[in-house]
Amino acid sequence: MRAVVFDEYGDPSVLHVQDRPDPVPGPGEALVLVGASGVNYMDVYQRAGVYQVPLPAALGSEGAGTVLAVGDGVAGLAAGDRVAWTNVPGSHAEQALVPADRLVPVPAAITTEQAAAVLLQGLTAHYLTHDSFAVRPGSTVLVHAAAGGMGQLLTRIVTHLGGRVIATASTARKRDLAEAAGAVRAVEYAAALDAVRDLTGGAGVDAVYDGVGADTFDTSLQALRPRGTLVLFGAASGKVPPFDPRRLMAGSYFLTRPTLTHFVATRAELLDRAETLFGWVAEGVVDATATGRYPLDAVADAYAALEGRHTTGKLLIVP
Repeated sequence: MRAVVFDEYGDPSVLHVQDRPDPVPGPGEALVLVGASGVNYMDVYQRAGVYQVPLPAALGSEGAGTVLAVGDGVAGLAAGDRVAWTNVPGSHAEQALVPADRLVPVPAAITTEQAAAVLLQGLTAHYLTHDSFAVRPGSTVLVHAAAGGMGQLLTRIVTHLGGRVIATASTARKRDLAEAAGAVRAVEYAAALDAVRDLTGGAGVDAVYDGVGADTFDTSLQALRPRGTLVLFGAASGKVPPFDPRRLMAGSYFLTRPTLTHFVATRAELLDRAETLFGWVAEGVVDATATGRYPLDAVADAYAALEGRHTTGKLLIVP
């Protein structure tokens, strides 16, 4: 089978496709024929060396497909079942070995590509809006990069929960997409604080969902109301430099840098969040349509598009 690998850290040019032996499931594992895998910033951080992984390494952490075989001790799964997963390395491949307890069933109302397009970001959006900062009816939040796949999910979910979204995006087309997803106003990054002051009467927002990082961190802090929450969940523009925690005293702000692993730590929690997410997809609350599909051989192009911030929505690798 063919898989995307990298032998050194670097830009997308270090990625290449390699022929590998067909995997065999061991105890507690399932072998899955990959229908599609998601293109995510988690993979960028690994390939660039921000998150250190042993080299050489296989890329891709999210996917969906059809079970081919299961190893000893696996119950409740059989060949032919459609499943999806996240946080499993080596998902940009024709076949993937996945721990059976990390697989979630894909319901009949959801396509395989929809499952691959929504699972990682959708689970993340679920815990961000329910745990990191619990959105309530009347909450007002600022969402940066709201036209991307993650930003649109957050905007739709916050709106569904009764909150208001002020959005930032870099171009007029992207701002139109953010407003189409439910944002009450979408502005360029430089206008974020003016929009927040206007729409909150100067009070500030209850929370900021910031996946951009270095370029937006200061604006995010300034946009908060007293005792507001800054949820820093990514670093698309680079890592936030070290800062003095006493800056949070300006409004007794809360700052959190969460990661999905701690919010799907048990199988029960994983299945509960996935069930809610797939229900939202089936109901049309969130859109799980991929906006770009790339074959394995074009994986570098997919990541160049993502990192160049030229994308709106989700990109998939389709073997």
